[in-house]
Amino acid sequence: MDTIASLFSFITTPVSWIVVQFHSLYGAIFGPDSGWAWGLSIVSLVVLIRICLIPLFVKQIKATRGMQALQPKMKAIQERYKNDKQRQSEEMMKLYKETGTNPLSSCLPILAQSPFFFALYSVLAHIADGKTIGVLDQQLVDSAREAKIFGAPIAAKFMDSPEKVAALGASLTDVRIVTAVMIIMMSLSQFYTQRQLMQKNVDLTVKTPFMQQQKMLMYIFPVIFAVMGVNFPVGVLVYWLTTNVWTMGQQMYVINQNPTPGSKAQDQYLTRLLKSVSSHGQVKGRGKKKIVAAIVAKGPDRNDIERKFIATLTKQGLAAQDDGSVIKSSVATADADAASSGAQKRQQPKRQTKAQRQTPSKPSPKK
Repeated sequence: MDTIASLFSFITTPVSWIVVQFHSLYGAIFGPDSGWAWGLSIVSLVVLIRICLIPLFVKQIKATRGMQALQPKMKAIQERYKNDKQRQSEEMMKLYKETGTNPLSSCLPILAQSPFFFALYSVLAHIADGKTIGVLDQQLVDSAREAKIFGAPIAAKFMDSPEKVAALGASLTDVRIVTAVMIIMMSLSQFYTQRQLMQKNVDLTVKTPFMQQQKMLMYIFPVIFAVMGVNFPVGVLVYWLTTNVWTMGQQMYVINQNPTPGSKAQDQYLTRLLKSVSSHGQVKGRGKKKIVAAIVAKGPDRNDIERKFIATLTKQGLAAQDDGSVIKSSVATADADAASSGAQKRQQPKRQTKAQRQTPSKPSPKK
């Protein structure tokens, strides 16, 4: 660990400095040796890093959606050349080149984040082992190791022996209860994050192996977190839990504000947008206008949800414009009225009852 940490000292040193600065702030409020001071320092560090990495997260979303859009074409290539792997690979590379998509682009943001997360984990691991790192001197390390969160020291683990926990001035029961609760919360947050992605933000009209893989990960990742969590110190569990909660909230925001086309989330979003447009007679917000403009630009390539959105606007006498705004349209109103009158003309005559059908019509009187 020391050798690897030295290789990333250019990151671990700034990370440890930030932890110390946050600790100085929270220490003035809760006390320098308080578990709240050290715990909030870890939480604040995670939040700061995730804020800095938001641009990479946006790129990851765009890359993932690009791959999702190519899934039907990729599946068609696989079925067409299932007996010719070389031709299949050539056609895949051709598809990537034509669409400007890189299958690794969705992974690059994660790889870019890994040094920062490793630096944070390295700092917490050194604190747990009682070793100095970066700008954390021995006095600060000892203070962090002995700090307790709900009675559990930051350096304690679920699998620690009673003697080791007693040396940190805590009881094994407190440590196991706190770590167990945090591990469960960590696993549940990971499961919910993946579940909302699969149920709300996936194009429901496309069934591909990619979706099956994502569904498997929904169950595998929480198990991995649970197994690994029993060997993590409380401080590291704080880090992972904070990261999971941030990811969950960030994804919920993206799903609600910029859903994947064809997904359940898009249907819900456009339903809300229709209510807003009906109430105000206009599209409010730059982000909403961008989404409407993208739907207009698709033309005949719109999915069923988007066609329903445009049709409903037309019935309300509104027309979506290229810039994402809506205007009152006499043509749209006329079309809606024509459709309504046409429906009335096509109404079938009222059916006769059985008694009426059996009663013979009276012959007209002879002149």
